[in-house]
Amino acid sequence: MSALICGSFAFDTIMVFHDKFKQHILPDKMHILNVSFLVPDLRREFGGCAGNIAYNLNLLGGDALPMGTVGTDFAPYAEWMDKCDIARTHVTTIDNMYSAQAFITTDMDDNQITAFHPGAMNFSHHNKISQTKGVTLGIVSPDGREGMIEHARQFVAAGIPFIFDPGQGIPMFDGNDLLQFIEQATWVIVNEYEWQLMQERTDLSEEQVAKRVQALIITKGGDGSTIYTDNTTYQIPSADVKAANDPTGCGDAFRGGLLYGLMKDIDWETTGRIASLMGAIKVEHHGTQNHKITIEDFKQRFKHNFGYTLLI
Repeated sequence: MSALICGSFAFDTIMVFHDKFKQHILPDKMHILNVSFLVPDLRREFGGCAGNIAYNLNLLGGDALPMGTVGTDFAPYAEWMDKCDIARTHVTTIDNMYSAQAFITTDMDDNQITAFHPGAMNFSHHNKISQTKGVTLGIVSPDGREGMIEHARQFVAAGIPFIFDPGQGIPMFDGNDLLQFIEQATWVIVNEYEWQLMQERTDLSEEQVAKRVQALIITKGGDGSTIYTDNTTYQIPSADVKAANDPTGCGDAFRGGLLYGLMKDIDWETTGRIASLMGAIKVEHHGTQNHKITIEDFKQRFKHNFGYTLLI
């Protein structure tokens, strides 16, 4: 039983600005913006939604099958995937292209400014769902526009239930595009900002989306998440964070936990809490794929946070 994770692979260059953006960006000077941020801390990490989600699902013991397109500079990432036992069966190299690159600057309020070069990601439609075997569910996460559209269609054609996760790719789609994704998807997940855009572009409420899918999940950072189904709304609390070191990739960690719960047919209240705890564990570590945890440690933290034993 595998989860096919369609999305990006990227090199993340992560920088930390030891101040607050709001102290340096003047609202009345936005039309002549010319700002330089000194960033003493810089790291280059392996990232991208497909890579991050697969990493987190594998930590929980799930069978992750990431699918994406990469450039000729991908060799260090490929070595990392092999070290972490993450499948590369459906990672396709595009000649004469760089892999996707994200340049992320985080301030002391955990606000982020990101510049993103898509590179080989724009060729994600070269991968086909029909090329896979043993897939029981999937996710369409941020990727090239054409790839996201095609992979959603192909999941439907193959009869494979999938999560629609527009993420930072949501500006690429108008209301009709988003309505089509919602009609195709089995589940939809967005954060609060993405939900606001989705709501504005589709004119649908939470309840209306929940009637079209099995669940709408809206994440709210430190305030937990809300899961809307056709009949019930679940308020999922956040998990305790030992030290808030880096929010980058927290959403992907949450999605890894969500996929695990769906693969194991776990109830929504517990699935949401698994996802919440995965997000908290990620926040405690710098980078998107540097955190590690055993299943036994995860169970202990789960019981400490939520007051009952996780049976997995």
